[in-house]
Amino acid sequence: MHLQTKLTEPSLVKRRTHKWARSWPLHLMLLPAVVLTFIFHYVPMAGLIIAFQDFKPYLGFTKSPWVGLEHFRFLFVYPDSKRVILNTLIISSFKIVFHLAVPFFFALLLNEIRSSLFKRFVQTLVYLPHFLSWVVLGGILLDMLSPQGGLVNRALQALGVHPVFFLGDENWFLVTVITSDIWKEFGFSTIVFLAALAGINPSLYEAAEVDGASRWQQTLHVTIPALLPITIVVGTLSLGNILNAGFDQIFNLYNPLVYSKGDIIDTFVYRMGIINGKMSFATVVSLFKSVIGFSLIVLAYRLAYRHANYRIF
Repeated sequence: MHLQTKLTEPSLVKRRTHKWARSWPLHLMLLPAVVLTFIFHYVPMAGLIIAFQDFKPYLGFTKSPWVGLEHFRFLFVYPDSKRVILNTLIISSFKIVFHLAVPFFFALLLNEIRSSLFKRFVQTLVYLPHFLSWVVLGGILLDMLSPQGGLVNRALQALGVHPVFFLGDENWFLVTVITSDIWKEFGFSTIVFLAALAGINPSLYEAAEVDGASRWQQTLHVTIPALLPITIVVGTLSLGNILNAGFDQIFNLYNPLVYSKGDIIDTFVYRMGIINGKMSFATVVSLFKSVIGFSLIVLAYRLAYRHANYRIF
């Protein structure tokens, strides 16, 4: 046994050396991203100390008075904290559900198109909104949805409908946020499901056709079951983003009229920390979100591994 170990160890080292000789350029290419991630994501985590201080910028980290868990206690009694957490959960839950359902069914419909030229045209058309910044798209929506002369309200008036204040009414604001986010992202999210569809063995369809199955029956008994594993993975991993309701979108669309239902954790942290100067309290809220988000990500990967055999590496 010792002799076998001695014989196999050199070959193992040789294989690892050969593997490293082939992959070191890839590691070198990855190095700048790793350095930037470390500088902008890990180094700033030292600033979490201000969550336990009554932080004053002119005193800095070392001289600001220590208050312990005072800001954490205030977090759970402050009325706006509960409101923004609930708003975040509602908005992100709707987004997660529709970001899973809409690309799923759109991929099924797109898969039925026989003209490859038309199929590529549709794919390109629905992908494009993903590459628009919410700064640009927010300005477009503000103009289109304006109650005074907006394109949408002009069309409603032509149909005899009273103008709607989409971005000033609490209930309509939620509908607008969720709908616009789905329109922007569903095309790009469809890529995952189209890739899964491309991996389905054509012989399954041929066998189903020989057995007399219609297109609907083939979709029901072949296509959908083949998509279920990736659907479970995508849905499960989305749980890690349950507290990310989309800062870019909300920040560019919301206003004080819709704070009660449109304010989320990220915009609340921005206002508390940057606008109101309550940096310690804003850090506590952000830290709370990060801890919950990290726990949900770990849980999501465990569930994906157990139910869909999904592995990171």
